[in-house]
Amino acid sequence: QVQLVESGGGLVQAGDSLRLSCAASGRTFSTYKMAWFRQAPGKEREFVAAISWNGGSTYYGDSVKGRFTISRDNAKNTVYLQMNSLKPEGTAAYYCAAGARYYGNSDSPSAYLYWGQGTQVTVSS
Repeated sequence: QVQLVESGGGLVQAGDSLRLSCAASGRTFSTYKMAWFRQAPGKEREFVAAISWNGGSTYYGDSVKGRFTISRDNAKNTVYLQMNSLKPEGTAAYYCAAGARYYGNSDSPSAYLYWGQGTQVTVSS
């Protein structure tokens, strides 16, 4: 069992930066691949970024490539999402997710077993 708690969301202006954090409970954090998804009202959940269990591989959605960076600190049981050059279309609830490291495609919600409650990011124009 893994519990995930996101933090760092808020209201920012277009072009600003924000860093989200996701703290995980449990001693098996380092065995999970981790990801960030986002969901805006009335829209489907969208893949943002994923990172392998050891941090050796990262993946990004097309809409955030070059602007967002995912990282993890297994000693702190935490995964981060650095978001630069934020755009109004990035307004959404951002969710952290954990999944078995060799199961499923990293950009698919079905590959993740545990989810956080989400943190709201609002980007004003």
